[in-house]
Amino acid sequence: MNATLSHDILALLGRPARSDDNLLVSGSSDPVFRTPWRIAEAGASALGAVGLALSDLWRLRTGRGQAVTVDRHAAAASLRSNTYVLRNGERPVSWDPLTGHYPTRDGRHMFLHTNHPHHRAGALRIAGAAADTKEALAAAVAKWDGLAIEEAIAAGGCVGGLTRSRDEWNAHPHGQAVSQLPLIDIVPIGDAPPRPLPEGDRPLSGVRVLDLTRVLAGPTSGRVLAENGADVLHVVAPHLPYQTELLMDTGHGKRCTWIDLREPAGVETLKGLIQDADVFTQGYRPGTVAGRGFSPEQVASLRPGIVYVSICAYGHEGPWAARRGFDSIVQNVTGLAATQGSLVKPRNLPVQALDYIAGYLGALGAMIGLARRVEQGGSWHVRVSLVQVAHWLASLGTVDPADGLAELPDNELAPLFMESDGPLGHIRHLKPVIQLSETPSFFAKPAEPLGTSAARWAA
Repeated sequence: MNATLSHDILALLGRPARSDDNLLVSGSSDPVFRTPWRIAEAGASALGAVGLALSDLWRLRTGRGQAVTVDRHAAAASLRSNTYVLRNGERPVSWDPLTGHYPTRDGRHMFLHTNHPHHRAGALRIAGAAADTKEALAAAVAKWDGLAIEEAIAAGGCVGGLTRSRDEWNAHPHGQAVSQLPLIDIVPIGDAPPRPLPEGDRPLSGVRVLDLTRVLAGPTSGRVLAENGADVLHVVAPHLPYQTELLMDTGHGKRCTWIDLREPAGVETLKGLIQDADVFTQGYRPGTVAGRGFSPEQVASLRPGIVYVSICAYGHEGPWAARRGFDSIVQNVTGLAATQGSLVKPRNLPVQALDYIAGYLGALGAMIGLARRVEQGGSWHVRVSLVQVAHWLASLGTVDPADGLAELPDNELAPLFMESDGPLGHIRHLKPVIQLSETPSFFAKPAEPLGTSAARWAA
């Protein structure tokens, strides 16, 4: 199934199958972990498409393609990459204890995401909790009907979602809107002459990437580009919440800088960086960075030939397009969690497939855009979202999860790990999954804390 799926994904971006494509997908298929969803096939096919796009860029540099190998079990493990991170031998805490499912008055379940402090405070306030405890929040949510608290949480700028069945989601106005969208697309946003790739000995050598993302999906996209040679500058503002422990998963190979777009100086700094950038990836809700002067068209006017990548929760069409969301929320509203468990007892998937696959697809779109820039010219806008990934994953159908594993055996996991020493400490984390025959993927530097590097390109 996998090679076909990889080519199906590439076809959405206008890249047909080639007679000299060399993609091998190894390892047994689903279930790998205990889930009915085909997460190994989904992850491996997305990564296979990325590998073929890397081969294309190498072909543009050298005239030679590369053989690409992806192992399904490694791909499945990569969809929960952050859970394997150890820092100085200890596992960082990445979930707030208040995050989880809460029964409502009408017999439904509301999933609340409280990892960011303002979302935690908002959920407690909006629900009417008497104390800052899980028990108090549960007692408060139990007084609400499910749809009512879902709307109140969204209206209050916080993050949560009502657990729905697949049928309920497919009948929902936003579910219907998203069903009309492809998994990923790329559209022109400006004219520019063709431009060759920078010189270098890796597929993305010399390619400059501005990574304006947080949490998992967007930062994963930047990590994939960095592990194949790109100069990735990860940009966040000091006032925005960020789970630093996620940098130990997604920050490898990048430099991290502060830029505050509330300040005119920050806006000018980013504009200056854009003028020498090749890829601009942003992971905020539609319209958010546009309000600061960085819409796709505005960025393309600053840097003709840019590839602009948008990654968000709910997509660019439909009534929920501007709604906040994370992987765990989208799993619940789209029916993935109800299928993993039941409506009576929903369970999230054992992986964050929506985040990581959206990240892989964002990197894929960036590479397809770079290849188009070489061959056709132009500026390009790539669009992908967690909810589009959820629809695609559901379209692959289900398997009996009974033979799935809680965890891969140690002898299979150990070869997937590597260790890095850097300013965040001694980190154990996953290696790059994609294997390339001529240019093995690797991280040129260890992960660094936010704001470590200056807001300028490497020499």
